Amino acid sequence: MLRIGLTGGVACGKSTVADMLATRGAHYLKADTLAHDLYRPGTPVYEALLRAFGPGILGSDGSINRAELANKAFPDRVAELNSIVHPAVIEAQNRWLVEVEKADPHGIAVLEAALLLEAGAGKDFDQIIVVTCPFEQKVERYAKRAGLSLEAARKEVERRSAAQFTDEEKAGYADFVIDNSGTVQELEGRVQALWEKLKQAAR
Repeated sequence: MLRIGLTGGVACGKSTVADMLATRGAHYLKADTLAHDLYRPGTPVYEALLRAFGPGILGSDGSINRAELANKAFPDRVAELNSIVHPAVIEAQNRWLVEVEKADPHGIAVLEAALLLEAGAGKDFDQIIVVTCPFEQKVERYAKRAGLSLEAARKEVERRSAAQFTDEEKAGYADFVIDNSGTVQELEGRVQALWEKLKQAAR
């Protein structure tokens, strides 16, 4: 099975590229989905986050409010947050990869994670795809997605980007870089060309 790690900066279209690959037949998992499960009340990650960041991170229902957790962690305690969450996410994503390989030994598995490289998980994949687009485009896309003003979106993109490698640093690890600064049709064309290469590699 071909193991693909897919990453990129904030609001650059990682999920869009991943969805296009899934439509073409890839097995797809978003690391964020795993994180949601690991944050459930009673899990070791939940208890560790509560000890580290205090009850202020909880919503009224006792679950972790991820926005509050982000406010507490960024920018000075990101490393502490990551040291709690990343090992558990990496363990869970590796379990998923093993399960997919059992079910489809000649398939292509795509795991999307914003902090894939920062977490040191790049070594778990055969190939790395990095999605990029210009900073102002990230701001516009984030504003639209989150329903924020451009000014508020710019602050949030800057804040989140500060916890990540730059696009240039990420591209340095990449086997494939997908430029998502154009239209959806252009992106479809790039993903189709990439898919043909991935199928070849999987054989």
